[in-house]
Amino acid sequence: MKKAILATKVGMTQIFNDDGVLVPVTVLQAGPCVVTQIKTVENDGYEAVQVGFVDKKERIVNKDKAGKKEVIHRHGVNKAMKGHFDKAGVSCKRYVREFRFENASEYALAQEIKADIFAAGDKIDASAISKGKGFQGAIKRLGQHRGPMAHGSKFHRHQGSNGACSSPSRVFKGKGMPGHMGCVKVTVQNLEVVRVDADKNLLLVKGAVPGPKKALVTIKETTKVEA
Repeated sequence: MKKAILATKVGMTQIFNDDGVLVPVTVLQAGPCVVTQIKTVENDGYEAVQVGFVDKKERIVNKDKAGKKEVIHRHGVNKAMKGHFDKAGVSCKRYVREFRFENASEYALAQEIKADIFAAGDKIDASAISKGKGFQGAIKRLGQHRGPMAHGSKFHRHQGSNGACSSPSRVFKGKGMPGHMGCVKVTVQNLEVVRVDADKNLLLVKGAVPGPKKALVTIKETTKVEA
């Protein structure tokens, strides 16, 4: 059975392994997730498992005496999504993601997926939205070199020449320039699971995982093949 789970990033720390070596790790709150839908070739054209993560309140709309609608839990789950969760027999969830598995039939509706599906030594791929850096210059954003820092150079942290003059009289596509940095999906492959705390649903992953604290992280079995 292929393995995948949703997690939130707790932060980073360091632990000692069995050999007494200090290892930097990222702590992930992995699960518990529940299966909210199983997609099949007959119904959907492909096999996949849809899972939900983190409970969320239902959007409730009441009417006061004047007949006006009063909305409670404005950012809660709407009726359509609540019906979807009720059909699966699970509580409303904040995050819903889909994993395309060839063995999706091995899962069952409302099945709980916990951190113990992974074990120490497993290799995983971690995906998340990276930290947003806002508008940044070409040096920080693209790693370009700066100019001389002497007083007379008048060229310090600019991105340099944008292109030729009369020919071709334009700036080529892909030219490195200042702009928005970060806040994109980043996947780090072949990370190692150092420790699993099944009671607290914690995964300790060696090294850094993309995203800020409390970010949603998708954990899958790595696609890299060891030589």
